[in-house]
Amino acid sequence: MSRKRTYAPIEPLSASNHNEAPKPLTSDDPDHTSNIGLEYMTREDLDKFGRDLDGIRQRVLDDLGQKDADYIRRVIRVQRAFEVLGRVGLFMPFYLPAFFAGLVLLALAKIIENMEIGHNIMHGQYDWMNDPVINGKSYEWDIVAPSQDWKEGHNFIHHTYTNIHGMDRDIGYNLLRIDTGQPWYATHRFNLPMAFVLMLIFEWGVMYHGVELDEYLSGRMSKEEFRARRSRAFKKIRRQVTKDYVAYPLLALPLVPFVGWWAPLAVLGANLVANIIRNIWTFIVIFCGHFPAEVQTFEEKDALGESRGQWYVRQLLGSANISGSRLFHVMTGNLSHQIEHHLFPDIPARRYPVIAPEVRALIEKNGLQYNTGRLGRQIFSVARQLAVFGRKPSDPYLIGNSPESKALRRAKREEEAARRAEADETARMAA
Repeated sequence: MSRKRTYAPIEPLSASNHNEAPKPLTSDDPDHTSNIGLEYMTREDLDKFGRDLDGIRQRVLDDLGQKDADYIRRVIRVQRAFEVLGRVGLFMPFYLPAFFAGLVLLALAKIIENMEIGHNIMHGQYDWMNDPVINGKSYEWDIVAPSQDWKEGHNFIHHTYTNIHGMDRDIGYNLLRIDTGQPWYATHRFNLPMAFVLMLIFEWGVMYHGVELDEYLSGRMSKEEFRARRSRAFKKIRRQVTKDYVAYPLLALPLVPFVGWWAPLAVLGANLVANIIRNIWTFIVIFCGHFPAEVQTFEEKDALGESRGQWYVRQLLGSANISGSRLFHVMTGNLSHQIEHHLFPDIPARRYPVIAPEVRALIEKNGLQYNTGRLGRQIFSVARQLAVFGRKPSDPYLIGNSPESKALRRAKREEEAARRAEADETARMAA
């Protein structure tokens, strides 16, 4: 008889020095300062805004402890129970109520693992526990995207350069046009149908996004780095495909004499449907947190040299929340509190609903917008954005392959290269 695993108790203040938070953007030019947020506050007010949010963050860190450890371990137990019960149900295709219950439980298990467990653990939200099972550096989640490449693209690039054109690769996922700052190409006429397809295969889109083929083809990534990413992707694909579409259907072969030849196919199909349900849900939560109307984007030159307060402003202006019940928030991994997540990505997401009222009051006190709404409203807002930005603009400077647009982008690249060269020369002379 197996014994229940025991854990060492979490000492108070174990997370007080925990810090996996991204850093504000620095500038090579010491005289260059960011202008983000200056239409709302003075620089002094922005600094105070940053200190106030830092204060909220530190109070949460000081309070993290046993109850948070118990929570994530409890969620993992529930998720594993759902998966076991779900897979047992799928081996009962001869009794449709049990089979469909198994499908629902497996889909729920995959959603919870992806959102509340995998995403949050890999952000390092529970690293202060020193539990190897719940460690962001070693955790591997249950989708085809390798955790290593996802963490670099998401934890570092997306959360550091949030909504900065040319730096944040998550703006439209290099596929969709969702902002005026993106050049329009003919393929963007199909914004909405392409978004629908991406929704169905979202885990594969995340995997492809992490391989960064476009970076390699443009010469911005070495062949060695690209091959390493491709190798990791193929290894993870083999693991996931073998598990869901080979191993479990094969385990259903003994049912063939009693049920029929279609039993393994039923198990295979149910695994496919469970993955699609998880993909749809993840896509909806992510897109409603990043791309509704009034979510803002930025230029690199405006963000360079930002203060901590300005970094906070950029995060909240580039995010949106989804209101709902406590169960709804758990099923989103608490990413329905996308604003709080972007402000404090390394704090356990279960704390976001607790601090959200204080965060909202502070944001509105400083004249900033706290973008939130029900799920239906945010879905409609995202769909409208995709439709609007899929239309060909009348301004030739916004059309990607127009002579005007190409000349404008070339001039911007040359200006940026000259600025960087000047900063490098200044640093060399100073040394």
